[in-house]
Amino acid sequence: MTDVLRRGRASLAFSFFAQGATFALLVTRIPAIQDRYGVSDGLLPVFLAAVPILAGVGSVTTEQLVKRIRPSVLLRWSQPVVLLALLGVGAGDSMAELAVALGAFGLGVGALDASMNMLGVSLQRTYGRSIMLSFHAAYSLGGIVGASLAWAGAHWHLALWVSYLPVVAVLLPAAFVGSRWYVDGGAPGAEGEGEGAEAGSLVFKLLLPLCLVMTFAYIGDSTVSNWSAKYLKDVLGSSEQVATVPYNVYMVMCLVGRGIGDLGVRRFGAAAVVRLGAVVAAVGFGVVAVAPGAGVGMLGFTLVGLGLCVLVPQTFAAAGRLFPGASDTAIARLNVFNYVGFLIGSPLVGALGDAWSYRGAMLVPMVLVLVTLVYARSFAPQEGRYGDGHERARTADVGRGSNGL
Repeated sequence: MTDVLRRGRASLAFSFFAQGATFALLVTRIPAIQDRYGVSDGLLPVFLAAVPILAGVGSVTTEQLVKRIRPSVLLRWSQPVVLLALLGVGAGDSMAELAVALGAFGLGVGALDASMNMLGVSLQRTYGRSIMLSFHAAYSLGGIVGASLAWAGAHWHLALWVSYLPVVAVLLPAAFVGSRWYVDGGAPGAEGEGEGAEAGSLVFKLLLPLCLVMTFAYIGDSTVSNWSAKYLKDVLGSSEQVATVPYNVYMVMCLVGRGIGDLGVRRFGAAAVVRLGAVVAAVGFGVVAVAPGAGVGMLGFTLVGLGLCVLVPQTFAAAGRLFPGASDTAIARLNVFNYVGFLIGSPLVGALGDAWSYRGAMLVPMVLVLVTLVYARSFAPQEGRYGDGHERARTADVGRGSNGL
């Protein structure tokens, strides 16, 4: 059984790595995609918004599919769809082909993100200790590799399909072969069985704090990914070359924070790690907002990465603990708010920056991340006001269909 779990953990970590690299290769080459297809500045936001919207649809669809199909099966087939869609984005010739490729990418990503985290949560439950952050660390490592490959492609002026083809040729068969070792938490539909069907009666009031934390975390993440370069160049007066550094530093710090985060959760508990992460990320945004120059600004983004990186993995893990008999359903619903935060964050900061100031706009994710402190107790239900026994009783009430509130 130990060997089975180890292989399952390694194969799932590789899936996270592959997805991180794939997503980075897409988002870091958006200017090249725009040039290839002649997408206007006015039409580009429509294409970009369609991806997270369709990803949300994919996540909701996954919630229904896992009642009949194991999450491992969905992950096994959604990952190739995402990889082939990335290749399609690079190899197409017309706007219609781009739309189809991005549509497939969005739907596939929704199913992929949801099923990966379902398997991660169930595997963590089987292990009996925190390992969720290690999976997201693999995602961050993949993002760094993907962004580096994208830089190389842009530096050598390679066609998009030339940049994408070797990556897909390596990752697709490797991920497919690795998928044979995925470890599921139970039989398909098992979570929806029993008296009252807990999966069919999730109490949204209990899940809402985690949904808000997920949204706030991705507002912060999209702020860094979309605005850090512009902020350093236009507000802090850095060179264009230096302006590319903050996002890379942010990703490296996410890797570092997630790499050591599981140890912190085991030692101090999930709630304490989430509180510390929220405070560090908020301090980072505050430093960015008042930075007198590029050096201090990069320090701020470094702190943001170190703090923000723990929130999303622990939010998925908390949903699994809160609804142990319906974790797949909870994770699929929670995953939708990943895309809600992504959709809100970048336009919100841009609008505030244009209407007010970009320094002031950086205070918005700072405040939202601090709000996470209010909901930190949701990350450790056993420490809540009900106590261990009451918490189990409350979960049982949900399983019987009672609102429990």
